[in-house]
Amino acid sequence: MFRQTARSFSAARSAFSAYSQQPRKTLKHLNELYQQKSPISVVTAWDYLTAQIAEKADIDITLVGDSLAMVALGYEDTNEIGLDEFLYHVRAVARGNRSLFVVADVPFGTFEASDADAVRTAVALVKNGRAQGVKIEGGASLAPAIQKIVQAGVPVMGHVGLAPQKHHATGGYRLQGNSLQSAVQILDDCRALEAAGVFALVLECVPNKFAEIVTALVSVPVIGIGAGPHVSGQVLVMADMLGMGDKPAAKFVKQYASFFADAHAALAQYKADLATGAFPDPDIHGYKMKGDVLRKVREHASAARKQ
Repeated sequence: MFRQTARSFSAARSAFSAYSQQPRKTLKHLNELYQQKSPISVVTAWDYLTAQIAEKADIDITLVGDSLAMVALGYEDTNEIGLDEFLYHVRAVARGNRSLFVVADVPFGTFEASDADAVRTAVALVKNGRAQGVKIEGGASLAPAIQKIVQAGVPVMGHVGLAPQKHHATGGYRLQGNSLQSAVQILDDCRALEAAGVFALVLECVPNKFAEIVTALVSVPVIGIGAGPHVSGQVLVMADMLGMGDKPAAKFVKQYASFFADAHAALAQYKADLATGAFPDPDIHGYKMKGDVLRKVREHASAARKQ
């Protein structure tokens, strides 16, 4: 067996073999979970390390969401990121994730003008970004474009309910499906997207009981975010669920860690250790030199200073 290894003094990298990689999860695996009524786990990732974290936890789907524009790049809006910049992150996630099913968002402004644009962007995310599928926000009006993307060989995950990319047009980040008109529209959207060939639907920010109705209506997995427990799976933004930011997360987020607070405390301790001399400890963090070599080097340095 041929094995490549790499050594670095700045970051640890694991050697791997193409013959021993864990098989990548596929649509078949996701469908089996759905048929067994086993919850499908989805989290976002935006670079090599977050992808590795998701893979280590054996998450079912890694979503490269356009939320990275805000949580990783500091933009004020997810709509500010362009395709080239987004592809950079999709590729990084693909490099850090060798076994999970990777889905990439279709960024705002790259699919609305025509069905051809939508297909072109989706193909680029798979061909150049190495994603296994794409997620696209929108309702029944996008069904023709989604159908063409699927026909081009790209698996598509739909996204209905709250559509963050369209928050300017819909009055902000607000609960959806809480009126008859809104609920009926979402139901129509779901049926249209299912008919267009989506393999799953993300349902965002709707009442719990309505999400249960949607899940019973369609025959594809419904992945909830702020949609309660009566769905086929859940998706959360990793930065929110791990407490990577210093601002409160949305109501529907359960925070499983406090990365920002822990990292702040760790860096403050690092700075304090430098001030007190606690780090680096020469015996723990340093390297030794043989006595005779050290003596000769000192003699050489002393002679050099006198020249």
